[in-house]
Amino acid sequence: MLRDIGGLSGTKNMSLQEIVAMFLYTLAHHKKNRSIGHYFYRSGETVSRQFHLCLRAFLKLHEVLLYNPTQILDDCEDERWKSFKNCLGALDGTYINVNVPSKERPKYRTRKGTIAMNVLGVCAPNMQFIYVLPGWEDSAHDMRVLRNALSRPNGFRVP
Repeated sequence: MLRDIGGLSGTKNMSLQEIVAMFLYTLAHHKKNRSIGHYFYRSGETVSRQFHLCLRAFLKLHEVLLYNPTQILDDCEDERWKSFKNCLGALDGTYINVNVPSKERPKYRTRKGTIAMNVLGVCAPNMQFIYVLPGWEDSAHDMRVLRNALSRPNGFRVP
């Protein structure tokens, strides 16, 4: 998809797979260009250039990967969704287990003692996510996370 729709291609010295690997590694580990360059034996400038090309290719996929949800109609026959008439979906918070450095673990420890991140998710009736807000440390009530989502500069936007 990145190649066909996003227009991303490898270079003379770097394969498409390596470009995507650097991009994903940067996102997953929140590392600087210099660290990524050292790991992949590339210059920081090359890492930066390829990261931005890959990011632009990913952004071109929004029409394929994201869709506009439709309201739940009055004549909905699905028992699970009948109560949500004129809504786009349902939201709830959940914990996702994470691996963090030992000095960060107290911030991510839940009330049950696991190391996890609190995530707010909104699902449409076809069970596709239409909004995700990750990044909450510790135990936080769903309303607190929702209030934060509503107060952000771009607000609580659903495509």
